[in-house]
Amino acid sequence: MTTVLGCIADDFTGATDLAGLLARSGVRVSLRIGVPSEPPQDTGPFEVIALKSRTAPVHEAVAETRAALAWLRAAGAQRFFWKYCSTFDSTEDGNIGPVAEALMDDLGTEQTIYCPAFPENGRSIFMGNLFVGQQPLAESPMKDHPLTPMRDSNLMRLLSPQVTRPVGLADRLTVARGAPALRARLDALKEEGVAHVVVDAVADEDLTIIAQACRDMPLMTGGSAVAMPLPALYLADGTLPAGATKGQTPDIARETIVLSGSCSAMTNAQVAAYIAQGAPAYQLDPLTLSQTGAAPVLDWIAAQDLGAAPLVYATADAQSVKSAQEALGVVQAGVLVEQTLAACAVAARDAGARRVIVAGGETSGAVTQALGVTQLDIGAEIAPGVPWTFCRSGGHQIALTLKSGNFGAPTFFRDAQDRLDAL
Repeated sequence: MTTVLGCIADDFTGATDLAGLLARSGVRVSLRIGVPSEPPQDTGPFEVIALKSRTAPVHEAVAETRAALAWLRAAGAQRFFWKYCSTFDSTEDGNIGPVAEALMDDLGTEQTIYCPAFPENGRSIFMGNLFVGQQPLAESPMKDHPLTPMRDSNLMRLLSPQVTRPVGLADRLTVARGAPALRARLDALKEEGVAHVVVDAVADEDLTIIAQACRDMPLMTGGSAVAMPLPALYLADGTLPAGATKGQTPDIARETIVLSGSCSAMTNAQVAAYIAQGAPAYQLDPLTLSQTGAAPVLDWIAAQDLGAAPLVYATADAQSVKSAQEALGVVQAGVLVEQTLAACAVAARDAGARRVIVAGGETSGAVTQALGVTQLDIGAEIAPGVPWTFCRSGGHQIALTLKSGNFGAPTFFRDAQDRLDAL
């Protein structure tokens, strides 16, 4: 059927986060890994294209996103959503702002919004400042992110160096007055030439108001949560056919591999909790990998009982990550880990694993590419913004979950397995 909403995400976990929230509506959601090489066919009402562009050079991120937009337009979409991390992960150069401006140019629209709030996961925006739980962004663990350290909490200040047009704010006081008031504020800012509008949100009801006010904009941008109310709005006015439902959950064997490349505070807690539960575990060290390659961990996987859901992880504290980056270089340290975890995913699949649990955006991109996955059907959520997905890899039906570093409870790795068992 014709696609109603075309979505583009700047990493793989962000794409599954968005797809999972859209799928809460019961509407079929299709997730594509990278820009499809073939023209649109068998498209769903909600199409999400997952890129790996968050930390790519700006010109590459812009070009890839424009290609994704062109494919979604060919699928029939007339409304679009540009999804980035709920902690606004970026540098002074981008890529959030440059990509948004490129999309605006291609769509011929003069204004868009920025709302990375996700109250259910502790992300809120007040007076343009982003909070992670009760901490301002710049005081949260994101201040030490190895690729995009966030040293400012104010989204207008973060966005302004990335764009060429004026940046403004629609604050919580406006949002609290409802969708008409917010729409009026956006119109007034447009008259002033303000193209980029940060919108406050501190609670789920704010997201509904924002979606109501902005639903007909050619382009919305933000975290996944502000897109979550859109399916209900489209169903209510007939934009989306009532019969657009999701598919059935396939029967997946229990053999599992858990792969963790994220070094976020939450993923560190999840790894520690899983090991404390008695899971078999193998820790990767970039310095050791640079000398031995992947052979030792691949041999370890071959000797494991995949029914026990073994864990391979490079998750470490900030100081350990910094030491490896100083010795090998930031890019090389990351590439070594990603390539090794991707090889682990393939080895485990070939050994019989049919459930693959992945933590970390960069890791998720490397794993999905190595598994040859090009399209995912979205299933049930494990945690807010983290669904199980189903796909084909190496001739096998597999279940795959791609978790953003900070998402999920400390027991996430066990929760994921229990959730799939219950379906």
